[in-house]
Amino acid sequence: MSDYVQAQRDYYRLRCEKAVDALKSRGFDAVVVEDSGSAVEAVLEMVDPGAKVGVPGTVTIRQLGLMERLQARGNEVVQHWVGGLSAEEMRGLRLEQMTSDVLLTSTNAVTLDGRLINIDGSGNRVAAMVFGPGRVIVVAGANKIAHDVEEGTNRAKRVAGPINALRLGGQAPCTRTGYCVDCSPPVSICNVTVIMDGKPSGTEVTVILVPEDLGY
Repeated sequence: MSDYVQAQRDYYRLRCEKAVDALKSRGFDAVVVEDSGSAVEAVLEMVDPGAKVGVPGTVTIRQLGLMERLQARGNEVVQHWVGGLSAEEMRGLRLEQMTSDVLLTSTNAVTLDGRLINIDGSGNRVAAMVFGPGRVIVVAGANKIAHDVEEGTNRAKRVAGPINALRLGGQAPCTRTGYCVDCSPPVSICNVTVIMDGKPSGTEVTVILVPEDLGY
């Protein structure tokens, strides 16, 4: 491994370790793993083979191939990123994710003082992270670590927002400008902002941080 690659990995690990300590102080379960492969194995160990797993809109989880691994061993995986669904079917799947045994997702930002920041279009992902499934597992790359809430919110709107808008093929202005212009519904996909200052009562939340770039 070259010196500059190792330096970035060391930098990422330091930030992950700092964020993990802060997350634990706020009641979250949190851990740093070695790499993407270790993150996959950690999730598989945490999820019971008979559990129903809800997977909302998350590039990170799909990038890791976790849904395929879970399905291959017999887990029922509930997701809505499939073609040809009616609005009613889409809503039904999103509601089912909220009542799954486990919610498996990522986050738009993790702050160095232990907060999770997410911005949604419809709110199903953030709602399920806060209440519904008894267990929530969040996997995030070190590229999502921000210094504080302000930086994390900016990251969610100015990095994740435009890329997601382009992925969805919507009419948000950022799909043409490449940067956030703080637009409004119905074209905006940034309609619901949730800052998790600590672990919600009644929900177990585990955050797995990976010292790599994952998702956006």
